Amino acid sequence: MQNSLNILRFRKYSDVLAYFYAQLPMYQRQGIQAYKKDLTNTLALLEACGNPHLRLKTIHIAGTNGKGSTSHIIAGALMSQGFKTGLYTSPHYRDFRERIKIDGELIPAWYVKKFANQTVEAIEFIKPSYFEMTVALAFSWFEFQKVDVAVIETGLGGRLDSTNVITPLVSVITNISYDHMNLLGNTLQEIAREKAGIIKTKIPVVIGERQSETNEVFQWKAKIEKSDIIFAEDYINIEPTYEKYGTTLQISCDSEPWFSNLYIDIQGPYQTSNLATAFCTLKVLEREFPMDIPKLKRYFKEFTKNTKFIGRWQWLQKSPDVLVDSAHNEGGLTTVLNAIQKMNYPGIHVVIGFVNDKEIDKILELFPKDAVYYFCKANIPRGLDANELCLKAKSKGLYGKTYSSVKRALSAARAKAEKEELVFVGGSIFVVAEVI
Repeated sequence: MQNSLNILRFRKYSDVLAYFYAQLPMYQRQGIQAYKKDLTNTLALLEACGNPHLRLKTIHIAGTNGKGSTSHIIAGALMSQGFKTGLYTSPHYRDFRERIKIDGELIPAWYVKKFANQTVEAIEFIKPSYFEMTVALAFSWFEFQKVDVAVIETGLGGRLDSTNVITPLVSVITNISYDHMNLLGNTLQEIAREKAGIIKTKIPVVIGERQSETNEVFQWKAKIEKSDIIFAEDYINIEPTYEKYGTTLQISCDSEPWFSNLYIDIQGPYQTSNLATAFCTLKVLEREFPMDIPKLKRYFKEFTKNTKFIGRWQWLQKSPDVLVDSAHNEGGLTTVLNAIQKMNYPGIHVVIGFVNDKEIDKILELFPKDAVYYFCKANIPRGLDANELCLKAKSKGLYGKTYSSVKRALSAARAKAEKEELVFVGGSIFVVAEVI
């Protein structure tokens, strides 16, 4: 849609970003008031864009933890075979354009500006959220570039998520943990029902992990939709050998060897499960998107560079080791902190901050009491005040000082840590985003 009265209203990419941030409700900054609980706006905006999502082959991924990593692994595997692959994820770390990539390349600023100028009239009439707008932008770019397939990560939920307007080749649900309970439900079963909303009629669904509280929810929904349901851990077995900056994998499928000595330059205690989910999905798609093993092996040696994968179990420096990770809920942080404890560092320095609408009492109980803490607030409106965080942490036996910024907290931790100790930065993707 072209607004004849406002042709080239946005002459600079920076003007577009300023407009998006100022005019469109953004969950990452404002919280629950920016969350839209239906698909009306998304469908209306896509209609104004010519319904590009209807002409795309897609893979749809939901879940509490690991969906970003799983999305990147699937997209990377498809890219390694020469398939032109779109990838939509959220939120971004440093650059808005990280959300929308094709073959690892960020959406160009010129297209963002073009999209804004063509849709501004529709945007001002429909008044979509920031996330709804980015979904429409992603589908428009992928259709414009005629991708072979697009990997689409949900935002918060599933059933009412703005991405849930597609009919994918396969639906994927990584796992279920407690997060965003104010929006998705207070029990794992309630959260699972929301995530299960991406399961479509006669479309296969891959479930990353078996969980006693949620298995029946997914099985029931799959039965209703007449969809084949596959639990990844029943078919894919991965034996990892962890190295400092990567992992070598032995992968079998249904007890038969599949990939041997597959090196990928990512690491993290949770990635084995994400890799299993991703490779199970690739197995489901094998007829349409076959995998050539030598090509995959070559590509995965530089997986992070090829896919622009950042922020997950990422090492920033040595002596002292500085590790950042975006885990921000009970399930994700349990895995990360348990792994850190097993590393047997003589001392641990923790730079942490959270958003102010997260229930952190249980989360703080996961952190080691013998670590030194550096409390900070990410530079977003939803950031939890560092002094308030410090008081909450103190009640859980965690002690440290507060800092006026994430960078100052990290600088203090680096200065105090001995060369053989660890500095860990986490608690929120927005904290990590300020230091990577």
